[in-house]
Amino acid sequence: MKKNRIFKTISGVALCTALLTGCSESWLEPKPLSFLTPENAYVDADGLLTSLAAAERSMRHEYFGNGSGYTCELIFSDLCISGTTDKAGPLQDMDRQLMPDANFNNAENSYLTSHNWDENWNQIKYTNVVLSRMKDTKFVNEAEKNKVLGTGYFQRCYRYWRLINQFGDVPFIDVEVTYPRYDFNTCDRWSILRRMKKELEFAYQWVPEQVDRGHTTKSACGVLLMKVYMSLGEFDNAIKVGNEIVAKHPLMVNRFTSTKNNHPNLMFDLHSVEAKSDPANTEGILYGVSEPNNASGTGSAKTEIMANCVPMWNNNVVKTPSGKTGFAVTPDSKDVAAGIVEDVNKTYGRGIARVRPTNYFQYTIWTEKEKNDLRGRYNHDSWRRMEDLIYNDPALKKANDPWYGKKAVKPVNMSCGDSIRCWFSWPHYKVYIPDPTAGSGQWKGGSSPIYLMRSAEVYLMLAECYYWKDNLGEAANMLNVVRKRAGADLLTAQDINIGEILNERARELYYEEHRHITLVRIAYTYALTGKPCEIFDGRIYKMENLCGPKGASNLKDAGYNFWFDWISQHNNFYNKGVKNRFAEYTMSVHHMLWPIPNKDIRANTNGHINQNNGYLGCENNVTPLQVPEEGQFMKD
Repeated sequence: MKKNRIFKTISGVALCTALLTGCSESWLEPKPLSFLTPENAYVDADGLLTSLAAAERSMRHEYFGNGSGYTCELIFSDLCISGTTDKAGPLQDMDRQLMPDANFNNAENSYLTSHNWDENWNQIKYTNVVLSRMKDTKFVNEAEKNKVLGTGYFQRCYRYWRLINQFGDVPFIDVEVTYPRYDFNTCDRWSILRRMKKELEFAYQWVPEQVDRGHTTKSACGVLLMKVYMSLGEFDNAIKVGNEIVAKHPLMVNRFTSTKNNHPNLMFDLHSVEAKSDPANTEGILYGVSEPNNASGTGSAKTEIMANCVPMWNNNVVKTPSGKTGFAVTPDSKDVAAGIVEDVNKTYGRGIARVRPTNYFQYTIWTEKEKNDLRGRYNHDSWRRMEDLIYNDPALKKANDPWYGKKAVKPVNMSCGDSIRCWFSWPHYKVYIPDPTAGSGQWKGGSSPIYLMRSAEVYLMLAECYYWKDNLGEAANMLNVVRKRAGADLLTAQDINIGEILNERARELYYEEHRHITLVRIAYTYALTGKPCEIFDGRIYKMENLCGPKGASNLKDAGYNFWFDWISQHNNFYNKGVKNRFAEYTMSVHHMLWPIPNKDIRANTNGHINQNNGYLGCENNVTPLQVPEEGQFMKD
C-alpha cells in the first residue's frame, strides 16, 4: 500500500513537470507510457490519501526555512518581535507597514501575513479536490470511505482554523474549483466554526489512531475539535475529548531515546531529533516529518530554526572589550579539541535572529516557582545567554588578545538595533537541531521531525477550560501535570488566572503553538462569554467593535480586545518608543486580525470579500453570509 502511494506521488510530480514544459514535437509524439490523471488517480482510497498526504506534508512548511511563515505567529504576540534590523522590509512598524496592498511573502522580509493567506487557501483548494472526487471513488467499505472523508475534513478545518483566527470573516469554499471563479463572498467566522465542529466530530469518530508518523490521527482531530469547542464556549465537550486524548497519549516523564546519554536532561530528550522519530514517544500526537536520512521517504527539508531563533553573534558586531571581532564560524580546531574555545556555530547554530524574544519570555515568566524548571532560564543547560559564549575568533589568538577563550561581555557602545539582534537569551534545548550535512559551513538548523500537536498542550487546554468554568482548583491540577514533569513548583487554585495559563503555554510551547492564534481565540472567548478579565481589573470585552471603532485607524486605547491589552502589557517593544535605524515597533488594536490582501478583493468581481475593520476598504463591507452546518455551501 505504502509503495503504491509513493509511486503515485512521484507520478504526480512528473505530470506537473510535463505540463509546465514547452510543447516540443518530440513531446507530442505518442509513447506507450502511463500518465496520471484525476480519472485514474482518484479511483480508490489510496489515490485520495496520496493527495491528502501532500497536504499533511505541507503542514510542516510554515515551520521550516529562513524567516518561516510561523515566525509571523510569534511577532504578533507577547513572545517576540522581528529581529531583522539591517533592512527596512521586515514587519516591525505595523501602523505604517501592515497594509492590504503590502506583500509579506518572501524570505528577505519574512514569510508573514500574505504567505499565511496564500498557503492556507492553496491547501483548502487541494483538499477540496479530494473531497469532491470521493463520489466517483470505489471504497472497500464504509469505514475506509469515512477514514478518507474524515482526514480530508481535518485538513480543511486545520486551514480554516488558521484563517478565521488570523483574518476573521473569510469566504467558505467547499467544492472543487474547476474553472476561473470571481464570485466568492465573505462568510461569518462563527458559522464557519459551527461547520468545522460538525466535520471534526465526524473525523474524530472515523480517523484511526494508528497511522504512519506524519499522517492525521484520531487524536489530532480531537485536539482541533477541542479548540473549536472552546471557541464556541462548549467547554464540557472540550474537556471530554481532552481527557480521552491524554489517556491515549501520556506525557514522557522519564529519560528516553537511544541518545539520552548525550543530553543533559529530559527536556533535551523530548525535543531531540531522535525523540520525534522514536516509536516509544507517547506524547506526540501529530508530526511534521523531515528526517536527516530521508528514511521515511518524506524528504529531508531543513528547519533553519537556529537561524531564526539564535542571536546574530557572527556579524562583526559583537566585539570584545578590546574592540575586536569576537566570534568566527570556523574556529581553531585544535583549541576546540583542547576545550580552550568552543565551536559556537556547531554548538548553538549560526543565528540571524529572525525573531527576537521579549523580556516577558526571557525573564518575567521565570519566577521563584520556576527556579528548578528544566525548561527555564535558571537552567543553563536548557537556556543559553550571550554571556555563555566564548570568544573564538582565530584572529584574536594570532594577535595575542587576552580575551581569546574568555566569556562574552556585552559591548558598552552596542546600538539599540544591534542589541535587538545580537544580544539576548534563548531556549537552547528547544531550538537546537544539528546539521551535520552542513559540514564546516553555517549550522542554521538541520532536518528533523517536528511536533505539530502533543499532549502537553492538551493538558494546558484542559486547564483553560476549567478556568472558563471557574473551577480553578482543577485548572491548577491540569497545569501541574506539565509543571511537575518540568520540575517547577506546583500551583494552587489561588495562583490561577488567564495570565498564569498563558505563562505556562509560553514556557512549554515556544515555537510550537500558534501564539497569535491562541491570544486571538482567547480575545474572542472573553467577548463571547462576557467573563470579567481579572488581570485587567475585571475589564469586560464585547463583540461589538472588537477591533476598534468602524473605519481605518491606528487606535491604541485599551479595552477593545484582550489581544491588544495583553501584548501592550507584556511586549516591551511595541508602542514603547523602541526604534532601530529603519523602523519603530508599533501596533494598534485592529492588528489583532490581519488585512485581507487587496489583490484578491479586487479580482473577485462577481462577489464581495470584506476588508477587516481598521484597514482601508473596510467602509465597503457588507453583512457576511452564514455557512450551514451541513450540506454543500457553494454551487459547483
